[in-house]
Amino acid sequence: MSNVKVINFMALRKVAAAVSMVLILVAVASLAINKLQFGLDFTGGTLVEVGYDQAPDLVSVRGQLQSAGFDDAVVQNFGSDRDVLVRLGQAFNDKVGEEILAVLQSGSDANIELRRSEYVGAQVGEELTEKGGLGMLLALAIVMLYVAFRFQLKFSVGAVVALAHDVLIVLGVFSVLQLDFDLTVLAAILAVIGYSLNDTIVVSDRIRENFRKLRKGTSIEIINESLSQTLGRTLVTSVTTILVLLALFIFGGELIHGFALALLIGVVVGTYSSIYVASNVLLALGVSQQDLIIPPKEDVIEGEGFEVDMQDFEDENK
Repeated sequence: MSNVKVINFMALRKVAAAVSMVLILVAVASLAINKLQFGLDFTGGTLVEVGYDQAPDLVSVRGQLQSAGFDDAVVQNFGSDRDVLVRLGQAFNDKVGEEILAVLQSGSDANIELRRSEYVGAQVGEELTEKGGLGMLLALAIVMLYVAFRFQLKFSVGAVVALAHDVLIVLGVFSVLQLDFDLTVLAAILAVIGYSLNDTIVVSDRIRENFRKLRKGTSIEIINESLSQTLGRTLVTSVTTILVLLALFIFGGELIHGFALALLIGVVVGTYSSIYVASNVLLALGVSQQDLIIPPKEDVIEGEGFEVDMQDFEDENK
């Protein structure tokens, strides 16, 4: 055993499994009932941002737009109470930003400025939805193949379960809170997959090494030893990443709030899953030293440009 103080992580494995199951069930239920609030990147439509010199009444703004024929307009504050975001479920024309500005100016004495007007076609949004989902599934499949090739099938299952756990919880948070799910959030989820995979591989590599090196000890003891040895590295990486993401979330502006929030949730959950979920799955699958024993190499006599099996060599010289 090393000089590192061994923490009995696996003593809480059943509690951790119960917590993960509850979180996943809540996430799946919310995704089934509430679904995700897809942004215009996926649904198609028009987004118009306007700025007021003083905080407007959103109910009044919504009434003005509905009176002008924009019945499906969704009005909300964006960043501050003087910035207003108007979402339209369909694209009327490329002048819709000026039309909305004119409607709002005609019904208010405040100074209103058009900040931006964006349009995404419905066909483009549908294509992005399909390709985004396929991208996540493909990433998980490649991860499973890579880990199975580098380590062992049980490690592969553990890694993929941990990644699916992280992705479902991030999606669940966005579904429960009804936060906008756009391309930046999808990019964050793919980044979470990469981050969590890196952490899981570091832990798995140490577990494999200790299974081969430590001759005594149960699977639980060896996994606890491995997790204790990698804990310092895991915490340093997670804390520094979280500090950067907090800075982005607080000071980065409204446009990347979703991106920063998804990564914040993913880093916290990914750190937890690399310790408890992946290791828990390994124990549930019955990982042992026999799974990781390096097969013995055949005794050979090496000559110049050829190899001869030792048994054949002895038979020929009897």
